[in-house]
Amino acid sequence: MTTITEAPAAAPHGTARTLTYVKAFNEGLAQAMREDDSVFVAGEDVAGYGGVFRMFDNLLDEFGPRRMIDTPISEAALVGLGVGAAARGLRPVVDLMFMDFIGVCLDQIVNQAAKMKYMFGGAVSVPLTITTASGAGLGAAAQHSQSLEAWLAHVPGLKVVMPCDAYTAKGLTVSAIRDDNPVVVMLNKVLLGSRSEVPEDIYGIPLGQAHTARPGSDVTVIALGRMVGEALAAADELAAEGIEAEVIDPRTVQPLDTDTMIASARRTNRVLVVHEAVTFGGLGAEIAAQIQDAAFDHLDAPVLRIGAPFSPVPFSPVLEKAYVPDAARIAQGCRRLLERS
Repeated sequence: MTTITEAPAAAPHGTARTLTYVKAFNEGLAQAMREDDSVFVAGEDVAGYGGVFRMFDNLLDEFGPRRMIDTPISEAALVGLGVGAAARGLRPVVDLMFMDFIGVCLDQIVNQAAKMKYMFGGAVSVPLTITTASGAGLGAAAQHSQSLEAWLAHVPGLKVVMPCDAYTAKGLTVSAIRDDNPVVVMLNKVLLGSRSEVPEDIYGIPLGQAHTARPGSDVTVIALGRMVGEALAAADELAAEGIEAEVIDPRTVQPLDTDTMIASARRTNRVLVVHEAVTFGGLGAEIAAQIQDAAFDHLDAPVLRIGAPFSPVPFSPVLEKAYVPDAARIAQGCRRLLERS
C-alpha cells in the first residue's frame, strides 16, 4: 500500500484553470485512486452510470470493475462493506446517494465505523470515506434535501467535512481519503455546477482548520457549506453600507476549529452563525455556546443564529426558497447585531 502523507493546502490563486464543484471532486478522487491502489469506490450506480449527479464519471474506464463497484440498493450493506474493508487495510470510498439515506445505515456509521478503533484500543483503523449529497434547493422534497451534519458531528470517532466550493471539494476529499479515520464528505447538491479555481496537482486541505474567506472588522459571519457563498454575497451588500463583515468557513465541522472563530469574535465583537440545517439543535448552537464561553467579555451582542425553520424541507419551489437562508437574511442579521450593540 502507498504511504499516505498529508499534503499542504494549495493556494487557490495563481492559476486560471476553473472546474465545477462536481468535476473537482471527481478529479480529487481519481488522483487519490492513482496515488494509492488500496482506494476503491462502492455505491449505487457509481460505476456504469457514473452516479446520479455524475460525480464518478469516467472512473470505471480508468480503474475497472474491481475498484469501481456498483452495489444493490442497501445502504446498510454498503456501509458495512466499507467498514469491513477499511478494517482489513483498504481505503474504501462508499457513496450514499442522498444524505437523507444515512437513516437506514446509522448503526453501521455510528456504532461500527465510529467506535471500532476505540473499542479495539487503536489496533484497528477504519480509513473509510463516506460521500453523500446534502442540502435543499433542487425541489427534491423532504426525504432528499436534508443537511444532517449535526447528527454526525455529535458522534465521537467520526469526522465531517462540508466543502463550500470546487477548490475545497477537491482538497477535502483528498484529505478525507488519506485520513485513517471515518470521514463523511457532505457535497452540496446546489453547488455541483458552481465553478472556482482548482490547481491541477493533487492537494489536501487539513481537516479541522477553518478558513477566513473574507476579512472584516465589524461582524463575524460563520457559515457552513453552501452558506459561505451566501455570506460572501451578504458581505458585499454590507460593504456598500460601510459595514465590513468577516466570513469564516469552518470547512470541517468535526473536528471544529473554534480557535479561529473565537479569535475573530474577539476582533469584531459580534458573531452570526448560519447554516441551512434546521436551527433548533443545529451546529449554530454549539458554535454560539463555545464563542460565548471563551469570548463573552468581547461580545457587544449575543451570538445570533440563522437556519431553517423547524419543518421538513418543502417541495414547492416558492416555499423551499423561503425555507433556506440566503444573503438577504444574513445581511439583515448583521444589521440587527450592529443595532443591538
